[in-house]
Amino acid sequence: MKQLELTVTPRSVLGKRVKALRRGGQTPANVYGHRVESRALQIETVDLAHTLRSLERNAILSLRVEGEKSARPVMVRNIQRNPVTDKILHVDFYQVSLTERMRADVPLLLVGKAPGVDDFGGILLQSLENITVEALPADMPSHVEVDITVLKEIDSSLHVRDLILDPDLHVLTDSEIVIASVAAPRTGAEAAAEAAEEEAAAAEKAEEAAKAAEAAEGEGAAEG
Repeated sequence: MKQLELTVTPRSVLGKRVKALRRGGQTPANVYGHRVESRALQIETVDLAHTLRSLERNAILSLRVEGEKSARPVMVRNIQRNPVTDKILHVDFYQVSLTERMRADVPLLLVGKAPGVDDFGGILLQSLENITVEALPADMPSHVEVDITVLKEIDSSLHVRDLILDPDLHVLTDSEIVIASVAAPRTGAEAAAEAAEEEAAAAEKAEEAAKAAEAAEGEGAAEG
């Protein structure tokens, strides 16, 4: 897959003044890294949104800073969004060295069907959603597929040690941690109690998000 490229310009507007920057169609950003001086940037919001939609997790992005001779190899480290509108407020880019190993979290994607669910009515539980790995930036995967067809009966489980990975990846997550398992079916009372807890938690989260949204636009969090 061709490496994506994004053009950015240096930024002098900092702090709460970035609200005006956003209204003008620009998104504030920062680039930093190991032995790299942090630099404030700004990006055309439309270009940024288009690039992020096409960019896979842990993919290397070619960042062209106006006034610099060569592009910087970076990864998207953090995206700050308005919790209500999901509008992008700020982006952090981490500049990598293509010859130095780095650490990153890689999502786990369950694939296949678990016989323990289909044949015995069990419930599939995913206990771990990411693993931490160490690798060269170009070898860092966007995700790791986990074959759950081996979960053949109730109480069967898959651990980190069971993953089949590229030998260039060094897994830092404890090998004994359970990734997915098949649990016995719940009773009606248990399901109702869990649903009530989830509903209460969702209501609380929505209230917190509404309060956070009121202050998010004016904050200069992560501004360099």
